[in-house]
Parts: sequence; C-alpha cells; structure tokens
Amino acid sequence: MSKIREIHPDFEFLLDFKEPSLVALYKDLREFILELYPNSNELLYHTHALTSVYSISEKLSDAFCMIPIYTNHLNLGFNKGTLLHDPHGLQQGTGNLIRHIPIATPKDYRNKKVKDLVKAAIELALADMKTPTKKVGATISKITKR
Repeated sequence: MSKIREIHPDFEFLLDFKEPSLVALYKDLREFILELYPNSNELLYHTHALTSVYSISEKLSDAFCMIPIYTNHLNLGFNKGTLLHDPHGLQQGTGNLIRHIPIATPKDYRNKKVKDLVKAAIELALADMKTPTKKVGATISKITKR
C-alpha cells in the first residue's frame, strides 16, 4: 500500500474549524477513496460545504464521487449516482444525477457494498470521459483565499 497523499494546506486550514470527530471521519473516508483509486485527482472546494471531489481527470465533469463536509455531518456523494446500479439501495437523494450515502461511522462505508458502488462509479466515469486527462493523482485547490 502506498502512502496516502497529504491534505492540501488550503483544505487543512478549513478542516481545523470542524469538529475533531468529523475531521477524523473525513480523513478515513478520504483514505478509503484514495485506496480504491490512487490516481484520482482531488478537486477541493469551499462553497455551501467544504468538499473534496474525486475525478479521473482535472475536470469536475469527470468526477466519480465527493465528500461534502457540513457543520455536523458528512456524506459520500456520487456525481452520477442515478446512473449507478445500486442493488442494496444505499444511495439517498432526489436530484437528477447526484445521490449520496449519509456517513456517521466507518461502518457506513468500510464494507463490500460501498466499495462495489465506488468501483462502479469509477468505471462509469472512465467510460464517460470525453478527453484524456492531463493530470493524474493531483490535488487541485479551487478554494479562494479571503
């Protein structure tokens, strides 16, 4: 197993404002995603939630999942969740494409059902990619400093 990449300083700074238990959960979920697809590019945003997005390219449109961190909880989101075969009904939501799994403990994602769903999301993203990626395994901060 390779070492999981460091969290970008812009993101780490904002994580420090979150509850330590939520940060620990986020870091473990992030590690889970990066272990499944180490070449993913990590796109970082701070909008209505502090969010890390995992993409097969440097584009948001090629993303397969995301981890939005809210005030008291976080989710494992799937950018094209409605297109994924979800035989166990893990995903929630009502949007046209995006679905999520609420995350409260590592048991909510460290299991075969979620692992298979993430792998399916990666396969879908790879199949849908229009142009080859220019970056692999990069962390790209979209966080504007104020």
